[in-house]
Amino acid sequence: MTSNLLKEAEKRMKKSVEKIAEEYSHLRTGRPSPALLETVKVDYYGVPTPINQMATISVTEERTLLIKPWDKTALGNIEKAILKSNLDITPLNDGNVIKLNFPIPTTEQREKWVKISKEISENGKIAIRNIRRDIIKEARELEKDKQITEDDLAKFQEDIQDLTDRYVEEMDALFARKEKEIMEF
Repeated sequence: MTSNLLKEAEKRMKKSVEKIAEEYSHLRTGRPSPALLETVKVDYYGVPTPINQMATISVTEERTLLIKPWDKTALGNIEKAILKSNLDITPLNDGNVIKLNFPIPTTEQREKWVKISKEISENGKIAIRNIRRDIIKEARELEKDKQITEDDLAKFQEDIQDLTDRYVEEMDALFARKEKEIMEF
């Protein structure tokens, strides 16, 4: 019984870590990445379309993203979508491609990004602890209904705490990698 709860908790905690990793991929750092554009939607014939589904995105030089649309008539719409996004970057449209030049960020910008990363990590840890709380509540209900013993509940609580600690450590490791990535010059 409790092994199923433990498996469910692990599955949910793993999803929380994956969600945070995905959020980190969309967070701007000192280096350009095509992942930054994944959330930017372009009005393409009335349909909100991700840029990566209508153009080739590549990293050129050290700090430039190059967007080459398959349909050149979409250049203006891509440019507008980037301007509306929260990337805080001005696209350069030469009629064939759009270039996004990422200047070297200031120390202040980097510290702001680290702070945002820390908040994302903390939200992930809260989600993991909430999963632990909910699963323990379910286990207590099982014990109350005499489906498991008090000893089983105590052992389960130790196991779920170990699992929680492991995923919180994983969240800390994700944050440490992101912080290092942001602070690199």
